[in-house]
Amino acid sequence: MDSLYELSSRAIRRLYDARINTPPVLDIDTCFPDGHRFHDAWEVIRGEAMAVLEGAQPIPRFHEIMPTQAEISATDGRDWRMFLLKIYGQDIHANLARCPFLAELLAACPGVLSATLSFLAPHKHIPRHSGPFRGILRYQLNLEAPLAEDGLPAAVLWLAGEEHRMGSGEQLLWDDTYPHEVWNRCEQTRIALLLDVYRPDMPLDLRLLSSAVTKGVGMVARWRGIA
Repeated sequence: MDSLYELSSRAIRRLYDARINTPPVLDIDTCFPDGHRFHDAWEVIRGEAMAVLEGAQPIPRFHEIMPTQAEISATDGRDWRMFLLKIYGQDIHANLARCPFLAELLAACPGVLSATLSFLAPHKHIPRHSGPFRGILRYQLNLEAPLAEDGLPAAVLWLAGEEHRMGSGEQLLWDDTYPHEVWNRCEQTRIALLLDVYRPDMPLDLRLLSSAVTKGVGMVARWRGIA
């Protein structure tokens, strides 16, 4: 029997899907112009991410932070580690202190709801799945994208029937409610900055609903000690 959470998630998704019809990949200039601020500073952000990776403190696996994500994080014995900086409006101060430049940039961009450094281990595969909530968009900035034998980036994002192979310093704004999966087909870790941002130009009622949903998730994260 489906849980109340699952039923509510599906109902909210149907509401957004009925009224929002946009492609899987969106224009950064139009939908998240602040993305260029992160892109312009990607090498500085990369330096902070490498320091986190090489630091003495372990970075948790995604399913260790959110056990409900085990079916996409714990499937093949390879690591998908997540260094959370902000989750649905809730700052994670200890982690932000380890990335001072990125912390200042996030503080200057109030439209960013969540921020994570994602570390994808060699040969890790994230199975196909879809995000639950069309009120937000996913901004991805690759910080360390090793190359495969063919000379192209080894990490592949399959999104709604298209492959995206992004190199170091390349960015993409996409809708994670479309089916997607990821492979890292090399012997090195792929590092990316992932931001969740509000979808722009929504009707007033959907903007209010999005605000309520994100605040609720943020409160739950704080209650569980994640934030």
